[in-house]
Amino acid sequence: MAHTRLAKSIHWSFIILYAYGIFKQVDDISQLEDNRLLIFESIFAGLFLLIVLLRYFYMRNAGTMHASNITVHPIHKLIAKSVHTSMYIVLVLLPLSGLAIAFLFHYGIKDGPLQLGALLLHEFAATASYVLIAIHVSAAIYSRIKGEGVWSSMVPILKEDGPSDNEYVRKVAQFENVVYEKISATLESLRSKGSE
Repeated sequence: MAHTRLAKSIHWSFIILYAYGIFKQVDDISQLEDNRLLIFESIFAGLFLLIVLLRYFYMRNAGTMHASNITVHPIHKLIAKSVHTSMYIVLVLLPLSGLAIAFLFHYGIKDGPLQLGALLLHEFAATASYVLIAIHVSAAIYSRIKGEGVWSSMVPILKEDGPSDNEYVRKVAQFENVVYEKISATLESLRSKGSE
């Protein structure tokens, strides 16, 4: 089942907005002395936050990997959901911390523990977003190679024809399922010991 046009539009427009935010980011907090830049950055952060929240509330009812044309192991779904949730968290923290920096700067708090805390949170959210987006893109490419159908549900090019027939891809997918089964068995064993 493919994503709706609205879901695809939100996904791809968000990518453009994120890339623009990275490209035009403020290099030095002293640049915020320019009141026009401070206002622009605050509006941009607010718009960014609004789009992230709209995307979350629109997509939250779509099951993780719901577009897959093959059965997805519950552990695989759990990992995918964890990455998605983590991405939403850092993509909310990014504009919130940016707004905190701007707010503090506007009120004359240009250094000190509050500004330092906001800057560190902003830097953490930015770095975490790079890592999580890299994981997300890598997983999408891997899913495309396996031919799960998830790629085709969101990306307009290089559509899949179905599960891959390549013997190496199949072997990797089988190994992946063995790992998921071992994780599942370990978790079940820990659950059983915990309930005793």
